[in-house]
Formats: sequence, structure tokens, C-alpha cells
Amino acid sequence: MLRPIMFVGTASDVGKSVITAGFCRIFRQDGYRPAPFKAQNMSLNSYATPEGLEIGRAQAMQAEAAGVPCHVDMNPVLLKPTSDQASQVVLNGQPIGTQSAYEYFRENDRHELFVAATQAFDRLAARFSPVVLEGAGSISELNLKRRDITNLRMARHAGAATYLIADIDRGGVFGSVYGTLALLEPEEKACIKGILINKFRGDARLFADGRQQLEELTGVPVVGVLPYFRDIFLEEEDSVALARKQRGTGPANRVQVAVVLLGRMSNFTDFDVLGHDPRVHLFYTHDASEITEADIIVLPGSKNTIDDLITLKNNGLAAAIVQAHRAGKTVVGICGGYQMLGRSVEDPAGVESRVAATAGLGLLPVRTVLQGHKTTEQRHFAFRDQAAATCQGYEIHMGITTADGPAQPVATLTDGTPDGYFAGPRCWGTYLHGILDNPVVVDELLAPYTQEQATEPFDFAAFKDEQFNRLATLIRENVDMPQIYAALQP
Repeated sequence: MLRPIMFVGTASDVGKSVITAGFCRIFRQDGYRPAPFKAQNMSLNSYATPEGLEIGRAQAMQAEAAGVPCHVDMNPVLLKPTSDQASQVVLNGQPIGTQSAYEYFRENDRHELFVAATQAFDRLAARFSPVVLEGAGSISELNLKRRDITNLRMARHAGAATYLIADIDRGGVFGSVYGTLALLEPEEKACIKGILINKFRGDARLFADGRQQLEELTGVPVVGVLPYFRDIFLEEEDSVALARKQRGTGPANRVQVAVVLLGRMSNFTDFDVLGHDPRVHLFYTHDASEITEADIIVLPGSKNTIDDLITLKNNGLAAAIVQAHRAGKTVVGICGGYQMLGRSVEDPAGVESRVAATAGLGLLPVRTVLQGHKTTEQRHFAFRDQAAATCQGYEIHMGITTADGPAQPVATLTDGTPDGYFAGPRCWGTYLHGILDNPVVVDELLAPYTQEQATEPFDFAAFKDEQFNRLATLIRENVDMPQIYAALQP
């Protein structure tokens, strides 16, 4: 048995999720049974657990690294922004309503959520060792600290050996580390067992003096300096990662696949497999001229379908997508994107939007009504005319979509339920996230544009497993693992 370990940050996007995943894999390799935990996550990338509950996609990825099935106890509170001012609150895997930031941060609400989070952690800690906790944002936000349910308050409940991560690539690492620790209360600083410097470019030996100076300033050991890497792929959680995605068309000998950037875009991990297909140049865009240059246009999921759809109409992207379809290009919609391709999207109960209804792009003869019930299920399905349900994906949506006329499903679930609408190989929509992880789907999608066949199906699961192992090796080579294990002794 090992005591829990926690990774917190000087800011958002310093590498907490990736490092947490790496340590989950290390502990698994070393014969332990680890599990990830994040008390509260704010993300539009989510995942359905085997029990049909919803958690942040990052915790599902970390569970893969740990080699255990994902579970709702790994992420008891999930916030899914529906606007700049409000988020849907998902508690223990189920939505409990939409709250403004003001409402959510009221003290009584946070107390109830903290109790739920500690109960989830306690259940997880009874089944796994060590639990690998991840913090959120910065641990020194003074105005939020007393309502914190994610960072050092949770570390103290868990008795976790806590490590502070700082991103040296963004600059100001001395100020961010020193300032972060200086703002902690003595009992909070007592949780911190070490500092991890992340995303160092160049020879880490050049930072030897910096390590010593940080240790002298803070009284906390620097246990590792992790290099900046581009050759290890892990699914990304935060929407800030979209700023680093490929933009613009690429080599003429590849199929150009454009993913439309939406304001409330969700589950952009749906396109990771396409990004690794040598036949494809995948790019993300909100430029109408780039839409016309693409061979395939994909409308992704959205946490506010109506508002994002109205934006597409106002900025000219909707017209560009319709024109591209008329010109013979392929247009595909996934989840919210599928809803947008229909004739109308209606929200009479105000589930996501203040707008009650709006016309869709009209490329599919379907109509969507948003409702309070949320579907969150892992799915096995047969794609198109397949005889067997050999494909996998998952659903996370709050709408019911009906076709005008006979069903023409994209997929058939194992219980015989049809999914989506297939108007032809150049226009279809589906509720199935992860559908593009299945080689048969990708091959059919690309068939009109390339005669090249994949030499062998891309085994995405094996690829991800290899990436976790490479990340674990990188961490072992650059972190004082004996110090880590010493801090985790009960």
C-alpha cells in the first residue's frame, strides 16, 4: 500500500493531466493498482463510463494508463461550460442543472460538492493504491481558495504527498513557483513534497543552478526537470489545446479534412485517429475560404448547439458548408454537428440555450428536440451494412433526433436501435463519439478521395498503450523516483 500522490500546478495547462497519466502508468508497471482522481474538472471533453455515467475525458485517459476501467468516482464533479457565464454541473456522472459562475461558487453549493468529492475519493481509495490525484488551475487563487474542492483542501483530506508543477516554457518559472508557495498557509505548504519543472527545452544540466536557487528560495526540493516533447501523443483535455492544432490545408497528395471550430466545441478527441492517418491532412478552421478547399468537412460536437449554429450562420461558415456540399464535398456531423445538419434544432425547455429554436443547415431530413434527459452510454455497433457489431463508440447528448420519412441509419446498435442518418457517402450524421476510431468507418469516409489503402488497420489502443509506456520512461529518466516512493510510504 502506498499513500496517495497529488500533482498540482502554478497555473492551468502546465502539464498536470499528462504527468498524472505518466505516474499512473509507472505505478502500474511497478506492480501497484493505481487509479486517477480529479475532484472537479472543467472540460467539454467527456466520456461515458461502462455504467453509463459521465466523467472528464482526461480521467478516462488516465484510467487507461493505469490499466483499469474508468469509473465515475474518478471525477465526481464535472463542469461543462454552456456559455462564458454558465456551466452544466455533472455530479457523480449525472447532470444536476446549469448554474452561473456566481451561483456555482456560492459557499453552500461548494460545501455539498466537497462532501460528494471526498466520498468519491474515499470509495476509490478503498479499492486502489495509490490514488493519483490531479489538481486544477493554480493552487494559489486566494479569492477561490476557501471554496476549493479540488486542490490542497482535497490533498489534506487524502493525506496526499503533493508535487507542484511549473511550466518553464511560458517563462517566469522562479516567480510562479516562489509566489505560489509564498501564498500558501503553513498547513498547505506542508503538503508539498517537491517541485517538478516541466517543458524544459535544451540540456537540463544548464538548469542545475536554477534548481539549487529554487530549493534555497522555497525550502522545497526540485525532484525533476521534464523535457519539452513533441513525439509522445496523449489525448488533450483543455480547449486551450485547440490553439496548437494544425491550421490550414496541407500537401496536395493528402485528403484534406477540415474540422469546424465551434465556440463550445466538445470531444475534439474524436479526430485524433484521423490526425495519425498518413492519407489525411487534418486541420481545424473557422475560415470560410478554407472550408471550400477541404475534401471533407466535419461538424463536431457542441455543448450549445443552437448558439454555435447561429454563430456559423452569422460568420458565413454555414453558407460555406452548404456550398461545399453542393460542390460534391463530403459533410459529416457528429453529435451536436449531426443536429446542426438537420432541418431544425429546438430547445423548448431552455436546456442549453435561451433561443427556443433555429433552422439547421438542411442537409439531412431530420429534426432535433433538446430534452433534459442525458444519454451517456458506451456502444457497440454495426456500421452501415455490416452484419456484426464490430465497432465501438459512445454517446453523450441531450437531444432526440427524428427523421422525416424512413430511417436510413449510419449505424445499428447491438439492441437493434438505429443511429444517425445516412444520406449517402458524402453526407451523414451520427451521435456516436469515437466512430472515427474504427478503421472501417475511416476507409469508407476517405474512399471517394483516395485509392490508397491503409497497409494495415491502425490499432489506436495499441498506439496509446505505447505512448503511455514512452511517457513513463521519460518521467523515470528525469525524476527522482526514489524520493517519490519514499514520500509515499504510509
